[in-house]
Amino acid sequence: MTSPTHEPSTVESNDDDLTTTGPAETTEESGPTFADLGIDARVLAALETIGYEKPSPIQEATIPLLLAGRDVVGLAQTGTGKTAAFAVPALSRLAELADLNGPSASTKVLVLAPTRELALQVAEAFSSYAVNLEDFTVLPVYGGSSYGPQLSGLRRGAQVVVGTPGRVIDHLKRGSLTFDDLQYVVLDEADEMLRMGFAEDVETILSQTPTEKQVALFSATMPPAIRKIAQQYLRDPEEVTVKGKTTTAKNIRQRFLQVMGPHKLEAMTRLLEVEEHDGIIVFVRTKAATEEVAEKLRARGHAAAAINGDIPQQLREKTVDQLREGKIDILVATDVAARGLDVERISLVVNYDIPHDTESYVHRIGRTGRAGRDGDAVLFMTPREKYLLRAIERTTRQPVEQMPMPTVEDVNATRRQAFAQGITDAIEGEDLSFFRGLVEDYVAEHDVDPAEIAAALAVISQDGRPFLAEELPELPKRKDRERRRQDGDGERGGRGRAPRSEEGKATYWMAVGHKNRAAPGAIVGALTNEGGLNGSDIGAIEIRPSFTLIGLPDDLSRDDLQRLREIKINGQRLDIRLDRGPNSGGAGRPRGGGYGDRPPRAGRGPKGKQSFHRNDGGDRRKSRPKKNY
Repeated sequence: MTSPTHEPSTVESNDDDLTTTGPAETTEESGPTFADLGIDARVLAALETIGYEKPSPIQEATIPLLLAGRDVVGLAQTGTGKTAAFAVPALSRLAELADLNGPSASTKVLVLAPTRELALQVAEAFSSYAVNLEDFTVLPVYGGSSYGPQLSGLRRGAQVVVGTPGRVIDHLKRGSLTFDDLQYVVLDEADEMLRMGFAEDVETILSQTPTEKQVALFSATMPPAIRKIAQQYLRDPEEVTVKGKTTTAKNIRQRFLQVMGPHKLEAMTRLLEVEEHDGIIVFVRTKAATEEVAEKLRARGHAAAAINGDIPQQLREKTVDQLREGKIDILVATDVAARGLDVERISLVVNYDIPHDTESYVHRIGRTGRAGRDGDAVLFMTPREKYLLRAIERTTRQPVEQMPMPTVEDVNATRRQAFAQGITDAIEGEDLSFFRGLVEDYVAEHDVDPAEIAAALAVISQDGRPFLAEELPELPKRKDRERRRQDGDGERGGRGRAPRSEEGKATYWMAVGHKNRAAPGAIVGALTNEGGLNGSDIGAIEIRPSFTLIGLPDDLSRDDLQRLREIKINGQRLDIRLDRGPNSGGAGRPRGGGYGDRPPRAGRGPKGKQSFHRNDGGDRRKSRPKKNY
């Protein structure tokens, strides 16, 4: 797929019109359908089966350019349909090549994505668009999973490989992935890849691709680093800009609740008690969290179930049917598991964990407000995640109103009212003769006031659960944490001290250091790409010869830690755990204590060079002393 020589032109679009400074000029009123874009008939049939009718502005602008062999730079926010914009023309060209040259198992298309979740989503989209192509394979490759299945898939052959930069480089080094026949490269969310520290990896990969190839680069912004890559690796690219558009339905009320991680479950249960809703979907970030949150909601008396990618499809469908039929009221789900979910009775979507990007947010809240009904969406947000809320409002161009935490008084008033209503419903709707007889016999035998018996039965019905809600415990304030540090609990003085933890973060120890060639970008990329963390979750990073100290959220669950422990950097497990400080001799330190690779000498810090890196959401990193990574 070579790029013919063209005069560069710019395409811009927004909600209302599509203006082009190139040869063609169209408007939305007379805009083309997918059938008008020159797409291969087999790919077009797949789009029709999925239900795609009319291309979005980014698809309308870029598909013809890519089909014509042009290199393209697409500037658009998430949620604008970028995946189909690059996948559909790639598959159309591959189908034509297969007709001309016969089937081939070699890799023709490489898509680089910043995160494991996005790589899986893109691979899933490619597979759905290619359902009518024969002898065709799409293979996602990403860190945090076994090499075995990926190696087997590459040996069998995959025409499309969708991967994260680190794992793609690993396969290149192993020789399991080759670019001999590569014809099409896509950089998806390019600015996010660079923000996460993958710039060097991306350039390494691009430098090993054939000169004669077609490149599509998609990014929400165009910082200088992205512009440099475009100038170096794209040939005469056409730049397409799609302006932000409102993508959330007007019939969905959007609210956010600022709540710290340890209090999310209490906030969730208070919300369920104070407000009346029909079916509910609760979105969390990880598979483990779906089971954990669903179990805790069931323990509090709610009919909840979990769905995630590890649950068999048949069981997932059964669970969704139970929600549809009213047998359960709450579904706790991941983004991937809930994709395409359409249940009309869903009246509330709760973003228990704030999504990484606005596209996920739009997809999530789109599960409610179906068939013209009103919907409600609530977002749980910690103070350090406020920038994500601003991104959501900026992209959707809709305000998200703040809601207060339902008070203890509100919850208890609701519980008293529900208790009284339950008694009324039982008196009016049930045959009480049998139990009335039992109570009368008990009164006659024990000479007890019937009101005492009723109260005792109410206690039994609570099964040990407190009837009235209580105020949430106060989380430690910043001053308290600082005082504990000064008293010797937390940050230590001297050259050997751990990086200062920010509010809401604790210091963790990891079993990788300079000797494992651990660099800040690799650490941030591994934790966000494979561990499911946000860039904002990661604080100070201090790399030592044989281990690293890092600031992470202080409310990480046991499942979160177990997942993070299994991540590898250059073959070494992170084995991450809460830092216990120097000379502890316990978990979180090499035996013998101290921050260095040997027990520290009295009155002196550890030997060896130190490097300290500060990561503020992945945007700025400073090093001391200077060191090339």
